[in-house]
Amino acid sequence: MTQVYRYAGVALVAVAVVTGGLWPWLSPSGRLGILVAALVAYPVQVLAFFLLVRFRGHRSRFMVVWMGGTLVRMGLILVAALLLTRVVELPPAPTLLALAGFFFGLLLLEPLFLRRQEADSSGIL
Repeated sequence: MTQVYRYAGVALVAVAVVTGGLWPWLSPSGRLGILVAALVAYPVQVLAFFLLVRFRGHRSRFMVVWMGGTLVRMGLILVAALLLTRVVELPPAPTLLALAGFFFGLLLLEPLFLRRQEADSSGIL
């Protein structure tokens, strides 16, 4: 469970750094879009990572959770794209790019924390 907390903390810092780094170059509506993307991507990623950790010892369930998480992320991007055609307050380009970027960046962190858990449980670290 500590791996989930570590991942959630690092993911939160990563999202905050990216959002803060992009903030000066965005319009007010673009800022709102990137905040909405962060608020959608962060909990989805933490939940997906929690489920991966939970089913780490069960290979078939782990694969189902991993593939399911991938499908959920892609589905959320599709749903966001469809919704953004109707929501005037959020610009589609920054919001979708931020959502996809957050999903991709946070997804790349997962193996680092899964590997650390494996090393921790074997007594190496």
